[in-house]
Amino acid sequence: MEPYAVASNTGVPVELDLCHTCHGIWFDGNENLRMSPQGVLDLFGDLHAHRDDPHAPLANSMGCPRCRRTLVEGVDVVKSGRYFTHRCPERHGRFTTFSSFMIEKGFVRQLTKPEIDDLAERVKVIQCTSCGAPVDLRKEHACSYCRAALSLLDPQAVAKALSNLGSKATRAEQSPRSTDLADALVSIERDRARQQREEQRERWQQGRTSDTGDLWAAGLELVWRVLTR
Repeated sequence: MEPYAVASNTGVPVELDLCHTCHGIWFDGNENLRMSPQGVLDLFGDLHAHRDDPHAPLANSMGCPRCRRTLVEGVDVVKSGRYFTHRCPERHGRFTTFSSFMIEKGFVRQLTKPEIDDLAERVKVIQCTSCGAPVDLRKEHACSYCRAALSLLDPQAVAKALSNLGSKATRAEQSPRSTDLADALVSIERDRARQQREEQRERWQQGRTSDTGDLWAAGLELVWRVLTR
């Protein structure tokens, strides 16, 4: 993990520990509550800059970076949904994925039926924002693994949450349309497929490209467009 300092509510920067490979954040104590709205915006910028980094799945067992004891997996529930977290049994801190952090902060909203229907037609399979499991939209309208409702990192939800925290960030006038979301997913997968083809060409091999839409990545892209316009 790499240290990443963000602005806090106290004026003293909070040093988070980020792992872009596993899309995870380690919080010592209550660091997640000390981040200021500007700190959250800066974190968005860093996540967007690393959006194309290789992504590896989480290990089945993870240890606390302070005491090395095995982290305990649990599920927390907030108004915006359910999310997974991994806590140190000695209370040194907790590990959470980027998407779970966004759910915790209320930066997501549940997908509407028109959005799900449109994605089922154009994208077919997406990754659950809560646990990362694949969801076949042609058969399921919720994650079959964690039963979380399908949710999206949404510009309007982000603007509302940051406004509640006292941020002066520009509010999005409208939520992204279902076609905007599908277009973002298709664009992301097209770029990934192109990169895979180039890597395969270098190895003189032919393989299949991914057909699973990364819902969190698409939401991050939509939010970043709003924050930087």
